[in-house]
Amino acid sequence: MSLRPSFPALVAAASLLTLPALALGQSDNDTEALDPIVVTATLGPKTVGESLSSVTVIEKDDIRRQQPAEFRDLLDAQPGVNVVSDGSYGKTTSVFLRGAGSSGTILLLDGIRLRSATAGIPPWQFLPPELMERVELVRGAKSSLYGADAVGGVIQAFTLEPEAGRQGWVDQTGGSHETLKTTAGVAGREGESAFLAGGIYSDTEGTNLRTGGEDKGFRNAGGLAKVSHEFDQGGGAGLTVFQSEGNTEFEGGDTDFQIRAMGLYLEAVASDYWRTRIQFSESRDEQETFGSYPSVFNTLYRSARWENTLTAGVHEFVIGSEVMVDEVEGTSQFTEDSRTNSAVFGQARLNYDATDLMLSARLDDNEAYGKEETGGIALGHQFDRTHRLRLSYATSFRAPTFNDLYLTVPFYTGNPNLEPEEGQMVEAGVSGRYDQWFWDIAVYQNDVEDLITFVSDPVTFEGTVENVESARIRGVELSSGFEAGSWDVNAALTWADSENRDTGTRLPRRAEKNLRLDVDRLFDQWSVGASFIAESDRYNDAANKSLLPGYGTVDVRAAWNFLPGWSARFKVDNVLDRRYATSLGNDSVTFEPFDYLAAGRTYMASVRYDFRQ
Repeated sequence: MSLRPSFPALVAAASLLTLPALALGQSDNDTEALDPIVVTATLGPKTVGESLSSVTVIEKDDIRRQQPAEFRDLLDAQPGVNVVSDGSYGKTTSVFLRGAGSSGTILLLDGIRLRSATAGIPPWQFLPPELMERVELVRGAKSSLYGADAVGGVIQAFTLEPEAGRQGWVDQTGGSHETLKTTAGVAGREGESAFLAGGIYSDTEGTNLRTGGEDKGFRNAGGLAKVSHEFDQGGGAGLTVFQSEGNTEFEGGDTDFQIRAMGLYLEAVASDYWRTRIQFSESRDEQETFGSYPSVFNTLYRSARWENTLTAGVHEFVIGSEVMVDEVEGTSQFTEDSRTNSAVFGQARLNYDATDLMLSARLDDNEAYGKEETGGIALGHQFDRTHRLRLSYATSFRAPTFNDLYLTVPFYTGNPNLEPEEGQMVEAGVSGRYDQWFWDIAVYQNDVEDLITFVSDPVTFEGTVENVESARIRGVELSSGFEAGSWDVNAALTWADSENRDTGTRLPRRAEKNLRLDVDRLFDQWSVGASFIAESDRYNDAANKSLLPGYGTVDVRAAWNFLPGWSARFKVDNVLDRRYATSLGNDSVTFEPFDYLAAGRTYMASVRYDFRQ
């Protein structure tokens, strides 16, 4: 039976979490505020408070403790986040950030954009979390910084970084569904130079995706290589190469995939007031599907980005330009197979004692859909050393994909006259950050016009897409966490109302309410922890006829450092064995809908050896 958490229950759970934190806060006001550095929310490193954005940071220690089986496990029910998947273990995954569509959130890997230009969504399911060190979730419209598709926000994953000296690691994991996973790597940092090489191979028989169905497996081989050097006078250069490839099975077939990203950057200090950085990036998303509907869809993305940071006292200005090229190919016919986007952008961060003002603007010129201008303004005020208010307004747009514009297949023809979807988001937030705990509340509304919507002729069944609808998305996000002694606790509570203004229905596949609670107890040589995730119901379709019930899951974990350099970990996911679904499929023969079931209770155990010199 699925769990349907009520909104009062979610509020009560969050309130229980904050009680010990409030007690701690009374004695911590005289200490320095906890305000981590982030690089995604602005053009350059800033603290969370200085960024004037709603940001969630998942650190390396968090990733190691939570032992995620998939990258999406880190994102599930975080503030403003809905994750939808066609089952477990490498199956198609969509991320809805602040209610924006699955193609309205940007995924960056070390500053390199990953996505399919045909389907329009990033390959969330193919990122191995074992190669990630840090994740930043920036919520809010960011097209004035990153261009198209940053309607709901930007999620950036940072790959592993070498530490001082030399180190290496080997990790062997096994568990339910005949899952085996091996991770290994070496890294080092000597003087101003650093290198890292790591890889992972995983193989699982998987689990059934529908009631009575067969197990559907997943195989993945991933690799990461990095070299960097810091210049004596400031700045530096570096190269990152990442690849993930393998095969994933689904109802009706299987897909061979390859995701590749490569980035080269050069940063120099021209003077005491001028810092310049240029980055060349390339990413590939290649997928070949076999079975009932065989197909090939490949995307090649290249970009060159130049940023210049100028300082004038306490004020900072960034100006830059970017050129991006998309190329696609496949078995389906496209009337156009490439497009170029040129952009110029700027940001001003002005500081007036306790008040910060952030201005940003960007002009994109795309040969497919023309020019788009976006901008943002944000104001922040620091009441004292711990409490801060932020207000912001920003515009955004989502670009039509190659499928939207140019794809021609039976019963579907792309529309080359489509306009981008356009959004306007307003937000107000207040936060308190202390030595051992924090809290944050954000309220927002996003109005999106010209939604790209599929329409079809009821007689001929011929279809296309048009800009015919609008949406209003508004919500409240609460987050809190504290580190006290050997306790580490984090919680997030989200309420979001997403409405199609033309039909009055809820936007599909978004849950209105979700809650996440992570609790860990740390000891000298071992630790124990648990995560509770709950989401309310959602509709799978735009007409709001296919309702998927809410659910709740509990995960438990433990870790033990039993010898110098040696550690063991054990985790039970979905302890209550809930077979819930966040999306529906259709049978390829009968066309009857069925639930895409998430895995039930699973067990995983691992042994790891780390060596250092």
